[in-house]
Amino acid sequence: MRGKRIGSGAALLAGALAVTGLAFAPSAAAVTPTTATTTANCGLFGGGAATLTATQSGTAATLTLSSTAITAPIPIGANSITSTLTMANSTGAARVFSGTVNPAMPTGAPIVVGPLNGTVAAGDSLDFYKGSLKMVVFGITVTCTASGPQLPGPFVF
Repeated sequence: MRGKRIGSGAALLAGALAVTGLAFAPSAAAVTPTTATTTANCGLFGGGAATLTATQSGTAATLTLSSTAITAPIPIGANSITSTLTMANSTGAARVFSGTVNPAMPTGAPIVVGPLNGTVAAGDSLDFYKGSLKMVVFGITVTCTASGPQLPGPFVF
């Protein structure tokens, strides 16, 4: 009988410790907002409204930029655009996101690049305004900049 009481007491203690551990576990990092809009100017390649989407997992983050106003001038194969997205950081050094991820796009299709990978620190406040997107397509470099701050505001990590 005594063995059962010790076993039951140990189980209750283990359960209580598990619940306490969950209560004090650090919360997962999350970027806010997860989506922002801006007006991008890509020179001769066009410009207009663009949407940025951010995700975060610890210090790893991704950004995707899409725009129906900036379109593919010719058919572009999947994963054939080399992109470097530099985001201004109001709390320190600019953050760079890069990669060669893009869907296949026929002529006239909206431009989509990403998710582009980068590293962030807690408290980073990133805005495309005063940053840039450089895309290399078939050896041609296209640079896009923003005409104003993104809305509803910067990405805070």
